[in-house]
Amino acid sequence: MRKSLTGVLSLAVLIGTVGATGASAGAATAAEPAATRSSGTAVGGEASTEDIRNRILAIPGMSLIEEKPYAGYRYFVLNYTQPVDHRRPSKGTFQQRLTLLHKDVSRPTVFFTSGYNVSTNPSRSEPTQIVDGNQVSLEYRFFTPSRPAPADWSKLDIWQAASDQHRVFTALKKIYDRKWLATGGSKGGMTATYFERFYPKDMDGVVAYVAPNDVKDKEDSAYDRFFRTVGTEECRDKLAGVQREALIRRAPLQKKYKEQAAANGWTFNTVGSLDRAYEATVMDYVWAFWQYSLVADCVDIPADAKKATDDDIWNSVDAISGFSAYVDQGLERYTPYYYQAGTQLGSPDIKQPWLGKLSRYGYQPPRTFVPRSIPMTFDRGAMRDIDRWVKRNARRMMYVNGENDPWSAEPFRLGRGARDSAVYTVPGGNHGAKVSGLPEAQRAKATADILRWAGVAPAAVEDDPAKAKPLAKFDTRLDQRNGEVGRDGATLRP
Repeated sequence: MRKSLTGVLSLAVLIGTVGATGASAGAATAAEPAATRSSGTAVGGEASTEDIRNRILAIPGMSLIEEKPYAGYRYFVLNYTQPVDHRRPSKGTFQQRLTLLHKDVSRPTVFFTSGYNVSTNPSRSEPTQIVDGNQVSLEYRFFTPSRPAPADWSKLDIWQAASDQHRVFTALKKIYDRKWLATGGSKGGMTATYFERFYPKDMDGVVAYVAPNDVKDKEDSAYDRFFRTVGTEECRDKLAGVQREALIRRAPLQKKYKEQAAANGWTFNTVGSLDRAYEATVMDYVWAFWQYSLVADCVDIPADAKKATDDDIWNSVDAISGFSAYVDQGLERYTPYYYQAGTQLGSPDIKQPWLGKLSRYGYQPPRTFVPRSIPMTFDRGAMRDIDRWVKRNARRMMYVNGENDPWSAEPFRLGRGARDSAVYTVPGGNHGAKVSGLPEAQRAKATADILRWAGVAPAAVEDDPAKAKPLAKFDTRLDQRNGEVGRDGATLRP
């Protein structure tokens, strides 16, 4: 599994971040009345804003990194002490980073993870905007700085990560005692699903976006079928032409790559050679386009790749796949992801027949992108267990996929045992697909369900779900629109 939501990553899906500047730990938000900041009395029934910080920091193991201002909220960047091994908590601890976007203890709370690093600037997931609630965002274990030292990589698995969430939820539930929803995009949507599987009594609902479900790691024909029909034939042909030319012109383009590596201090120890890193980047080109882009973006692809200059080919591949992705400096941040892809999550292996025999290495597996000093053994039963559980036990679980997103080719599906759950597909959607991009009737139904699960559905919506709308106004600094996907030049991760 390679190219994905990024920025804080992903699909990361990553939610949009705010360029707010840091503030002192005791700073109050700009929207807070002076009386609220200084007194211990309640506003709307809530304790003072000074008190909420004290209540959070009174949790054993919780410490403050910094507080940042944002109008209408309190925003905290925190550390929480976690066991390295939840089965043997006496065998060491580490500090796990999280953030808290505090609205009001009387509001529901959304538990967000990207499955990667956590952004330290205020942002809202779509469910947080819909329910007008608080948001807890947790950094995934082993993504720095939330990595035990020394790092015992055998303690990086989906159960340990779900147990991290369970402990954070248990600690904060004493303060935020209303309904809770779990959410995330891409690997974050997978993470929300695994949390629900292992701790089904914690959350009151799950909203998982563009979450792949690789049940059988060696069976990837669904991806091959996807690439045969996605978008338009014209667009597919243009992409295939550029990708072929990038492999045909390997020698002159690798000369440019070598120059870029020297200028930027890039090395290739993990993948083994510049040639392997170059081909891995080119092999991601078609996948990465459909993950991040829309059919309308095909206009930017060279129309006749054979007549395009070397710079045209290089620039197109670099803009979409990113030649810094598979150098040591690009891979280091994502070692925990590739480790998980090669031990539990699985990864796609697509054929790309339009390349003929131009590829030397094929679609390279996760083992290629993890230092050899870290041992890896694949657990074939992990995703089968998750898939089976979702089909039989899903309760108040929602999956939102993008029609043109490669990762949605192997989606989660609901079985006969599922209750009050749904799977939606955004027409023409990419890896940034959201509820807001659904057709009107589906959008209203999904929004109404999220409000109901969070316990904040207005009476009018309970009577008529078609009237459902987000309770908070869209904020261009806090929120992302349907179809927006973060990039940082790293490839093929969900």
